[in-house]
Amino acid sequence: MLLGKLSLVFAIFILWGFRSNSTHTLTVQITRIRHQRGTVEIGLYEKENCFPKVGKQCKKGRVKVQGNTVTHRFTGLKNGSYAIAVYHDENNDKSCNKNIFGVPTEAYAFSNNVRPFLSAPEFKSCRFWITDDKTISIRMVY
Repeated sequence: MLLGKLSLVFAIFILWGFRSNSTHTLTVQITRIRHQRGTVEIGLYEKENCFPKVGKQCKKGRVKVQGNTVTHRFTGLKNGSYAIAVYHDENNDKSCNKNIFGVPTEAYAFSNNVRPFLSAPEFKSCRFWITDDKTISIRMVY
């Protein structure tokens, strides 16, 4: 009886170990794309001090616009917290164009559908957790 309980506990620890070392897929759906041209650039961040700096993302996706919605999958993600910053590169210059005040002139978005006011949002307001395969939807801001 005791041996059976110990075997069960050991099996749970073994399975938990495999579970925590597994990787996951994040499916990101970007909606409310207004103009049917260009590409949508999606930056996935895992470090607070990097968000949402260009070139500091842990993974990046670039999807050609062919409708009002685009989808991208990030694979091989470990358990943890992440945040996403998105922009619609309508003119394909690989940059989020801004006016003289630094306000984006191309559509943009952040995870949790955070709507920034006067500056980029903080990582903690855009943060979400990955512990399994996950799908999120983000609406563009104009």
